[in-house]
Formats: sequence, C-alpha cells, structure tokens
Amino acid sequence: MPVIDFHNHFYPAAYLDALRAGPSHVKLTFDAEGNTLLHYPGDYNVAVRGHRDIAYRSEVMREYGVDTQILSLTTPGTHVEEPGTAVTLARIVNDSFASIAADYRGQFLGIATLPLCDPAASARELERAYTQHGFCGAMIFSNINGVALHDDRFLPVWEAANDLGAVIHIHPTAPVGVEAMTDYWLTALVGFPLDTTLAAAGLVFSGVVERFPKIRWVLGHLGGAIPYLVERLDRGFYAYKENRVHINRPPSEYLKNFYYDSVNFDVRALHLAIEFAGADHILAGSDYPHLIGSVPRMLESIADLDIGEADRAGILGGNTERLLRRD
Repeated sequence: MPVIDFHNHFYPAAYLDALRAGPSHVKLTFDAEGNTLLHYPGDYNVAVRGHRDIAYRSEVMREYGVDTQILSLTTPGTHVEEPGTAVTLARIVNDSFASIAADYRGQFLGIATLPLCDPAASARELERAYTQHGFCGAMIFSNINGVALHDDRFLPVWEAANDLGAVIHIHPTAPVGVEAMTDYWLTALVGFPLDTTLAAAGLVFSGVVERFPKIRWVLGHLGGAIPYLVERLDRGFYAYKENRVHINRPPSEYLKNFYYDSVNFDVRALHLAIEFAGADHILAGSDYPHLIGSVPRMLESIADLDIGEADRAGILGGNTERLLRRD
C-alpha cells in the first residue's frame, strides 16, 4: 500500500513571483538564510526550502518513503487580496500544481486553492480545477476574512462542490479575536484548532452539511477539538431548540462521516479520532515543511497505533486513494 501525505504545503514559484510583482496585500522579504518571508495582515510565514524547491522536496519524500503528496497552498491564501487579484493568483497556483503533477507523475498531486473573497469566482475555479486539472477538490480556510464558512454568501461554492462530489479540506487560519493570541505562537497552537472546530460545528448546525451531502469534508489537524468535544455538541443539539432548526440528527452523525488528517502526532489523540470516526476516515498528514510539521513524526505516530495492519495501511494511503477516486 502506498504512503500518501494528504496535508502538506507548497508555494509555487509563479505565485511568489506574482506576489512580488503586485498588486498584492502580501509583502515579500528575506531572512538571513535567504528564506522568503510572506508578510500579510496580522501575521507572516517563512517559506523554507521545502516550501519552494520541488526537486529538493522530491528527495525528502524518497528519503522517508513517502510515495505521494497532495500539494496545497498555505497562509495567507488568496482570499486576503482584492477579488480580481485573488482570482488571478488562484489560477496561477492551481496551474502550477497541475504542471508539477505532470512533471512528477504520481509523486505529486494538487488540491485547488480558491479566491474565496469572491464566492462566485471560487465556484468557477473549483469546477475548472476539477475538470481541467483532475483535482479532487479544494483546500479552504476555516474562515474567510472573518466570515464563517456557513454564511450564505458561500452557498455557490457548496453548490458547485456538491455537484462535483468534491473534497473540501478545511485548514485553519487565525480566528476572530486573534488579538488575544499574539504571545507564544498561541494563534497557531490554540487559535488554529479552535477555528477548525468552530468551522465544522457551524457547517453542521447550519445545515450546510445536510443540504450538500455529496461534498466529502476533511478536517485538518485531526479536526481540531471535534473528536474530544463532539459529545458536548450532541448535548447542545438536544438542549437548545435553535440547534434543531436546520438538522434533525445529532452533530456526531454528520461529523463521523468527515475525514480527519493525522496532523496530531499524539497516539492517544489519534486513537480517540479512530474510535469516533473509524480508522477508514483518518488520512496521513505531515504539515510538511512547516516548523510545527514533521514527516517522520507522521510516520512514527501511525506506526505506534494499536490497530490492525489493514487499518494502518488504510491510514497511510488507502483511505486517501479511495477519497481521490472520482466515481
């Protein structure tokens, strides 16, 4: 069974060149080691060699025995731009991922980025990436410039995704109220999993998941706190009549059908997610090459799970292979 890393990130050269040329709300500088720094409203990211050099990345994968990575963009995302710029940048990223996939047959695949500050354009770009490039779907952020994913303005995106049977991978970003999380990297350490949890709960309680049943949802970082808090969400369904307006089943019945990438390297947490959603809904993910990510820890944590070998093979790659199929 192949090893497929579902959750990792890459900045295509054409995207960085476009940011540099402008117009853009993202400013590029360089650190003492020559790494590109992407400065955007409220934060910045360091693009190390693995973020930028696909040949080097290919060698790293061979070193660790990873057969395939599903490439996705990372922060800041195109939605921080003006709509016209966002559309242009999203096309550049998706075309670049498709080109890499063609050059490295089987070693890299792409998942689309969308210009979600323009939902109608995002629906069109999702369809283009799906039909023209063969992408499985899109990676989106857990809020879009402070707007929740269950807001009605994103209905065109969910309609398009449902029609395609697309995968929607929800990746965290800074939550509303990030000002309280500026010390000690608390935005990434606490805010990110918090926002993933909020996004998933909002999509379920609002009825978006019920309304668009063909979308295949994936939550980043093992779902934030979803496996841990899902019992509380179910209690809220029964306790508050507002939470039964759009759905007639408890949230757990929807959330157990989501997929959860394994970017939480605590074996106990992985076991909790497996107990909740099943081993067949866990996808190997490394968060490479972020400083907080790790290919070897991804592999070690999965190897340490007390599960059968068939389930382990599924997590390492079989589940992602099944998810990528477009029947």
